[in-house]
Amino acid sequence: MAINMLKCTYMEENIQEKKGFKKYLEPIWELVKIAVIALVIVLPIRYFLFQPFIVSGASMTPNFQSGDYLIVDEISYRLSAPQRGDVIVFDASFIKGYSGQRFIKRVIGLPGESVDITNGNVEIIKNGTTSTLNEKYLPSNLETYPDTQITLKSNQYFVMGDNRTQSYDSRFWGVVDQKYIIGKAFLRIFPVTSLSDLPRPIY
Repeated sequence: MAINMLKCTYMEENIQEKKGFKKYLEPIWELVKIAVIALVIVLPIRYFLFQPFIVSGASMTPNFQSGDYLIVDEISYRLSAPQRGDVIVFDASFIKGYSGQRFIKRVIGLPGESVDITNGNVEIIKNGTTSTLNEKYLPSNLETYPDTQITLKSNQYFVMGDNRTQSYDSRFWGVVDQKYIIGKAFLRIFPVTSLSDLPRPIY
């Protein structure tokens, strides 16, 4: 009888230990499941739809300040081409000395157009018609130098920074091929006081 009682006690203790162990495992397993689900949802969004981008430098002032935290839309340009006035982020590896870096600039010239910068004015020539670019997002007294003339081929874009005196852009290293464009900046989430979407300017 004593032996049977010892066996029962031992079995009960084992059962209690297993229950206690299972009790600790359950919340851990729940955390693992949540983490896996989050990765399944977040990773495709992070790598295929949207990406964060932090502005560095003064090339896009006054509209974008160094340290601004932007969200870049990667899906739009799979459905339609970049438009004039779009603020884009692109891989700058094709520019000598900038391997692995990303630039943020504004689209000025589109495929098939010619861009003529003369005496501080930016003109777009398309189908034989010349139009002076009205850049409402820039200070009214801003002029663009140096003089530049370039004709864009298929899938090529002429880009410039909003801060024309501080921007290293297509005036100096040429055009951006569409294959290097990562996406369009469409939302500023930091600083909080500047929280806003980034609509394309109307010309």
